[in-house]
Parts: sequence; structure tokens; C-alpha cells
Amino acid sequence: MILSTTEKNIQKARKILKNGGVIIYPTDTLYGLGADINNQEAIKKVFVLKGRNFQQPISVMVSNIKDIKKIALVNKNQKRFIQALLPGPFTIILKKKKNINKILTGGKNTIGVRMPDSKICQKLSYKMPITATSANISGQKPTLNVKKLANIFGDKKVELILKGPPKFCNTKFKRMTGKASAIIDLTFNPPKILR
Repeated sequence: MILSTTEKNIQKARKILKNGGVIIYPTDTLYGLGADINNQEAIKKVFVLKGRNFQQPISVMVSNIKDIKKIALVNKNQKRFIQALLPGPFTIILKKKKNINKILTGGKNTIGVRMPDSKICQKLSYKMPITATSANISGQKPTLNVKKLANIFGDKKVELILKGPPKFCNTKFKRMTGKASAIIDLTFNPPKILR
């Protein structure tokens, strides 16, 4: 089911997420596969949908910097970098907190965090961090075409695809870039650019 991104449909998507479903949503970079990070079965669905190896981590999307502290350990130096980079087209790597599901992080002690410059994303993940992995089959090129996404994932139990209009993006990015987010590992000092 492809729906335009209205306030009503964002709330419909949040309800699906809360009930353990998987959605596709627009970010400032690519379309993402979203599931509630506190629901192990929903996380497994994302891995299966993508055909992703369970030893590869999946990043998490949050709506604000305060929420990062609920899932990751952040020191003063890292906080400065976070405030300079986010919101934006970046995935930052931090040490994860113990309460984070090991499936999500591929058994690693770090976690990737996204806070896209998109009102859609901030509303979807408000007080409910969700997975932030690109909506594509592992090893295949991502697409910004929602009809192609529906063909790829429609029969595989993605319950909703939100089509994102530019008006829902914040001022810095008017539309999706079509390129994956840059990955910056803040567990190194100085930080290390991984992608």
C-alpha cells in the first residue's frame, strides 16, 4: 500500500510500527525499512526482507539528540560532533547501551545512529526509535522509485510505503539525495570516516 505522507498517514505508519509491522519511509538520503527496535521479531523481519546477514548491524533512527543517549553512550567530545552533524545525512557510530538488542547490532558493542533532516523521520521515530537501513535487497542498488519498491517488497509483508513529498523535509535538504548516508565512527579520537 503506497500512501502520500500526510499527518494522518504518518500516524497510521506509527501504529503499524507499534504493532510489530515493517514500513518503508523516505529519509533525507534514501528510502528506509522501518521497524520498532524494541521488537525482536520486527527486527528479524527487516533482516529477512533485505536478505541481510544477521552478523551485519542495522542502524537506528531517532527523532532528537536526547534519544541518542537512551541507546548509546555519549561523552562530551562526541556530543559536540553530534550537535554539529545532526540532523543530516550522516550515520554516527557510538558504543551501544546494554539494553540494545544484539540482533540489531550484529552482536557488536557499537550502534549506528541516524537523525535525518526530515520532519517525516522525526515524527515517525518520536519516542520510538526505528530501524534505519536502506530499502533494498542486500547487494542491490537502492531506488527512489516507490513503484519499484512496491514490486520488490509489496508481496513480502511490508505493510505500508510512505511516499515523501519535499514539503515534509526541513530547510537544509529539500529532497532525498539518492546517496547513502556518510558513516562517521565517533568511537575513534579523532573520529573516523568509514563511508
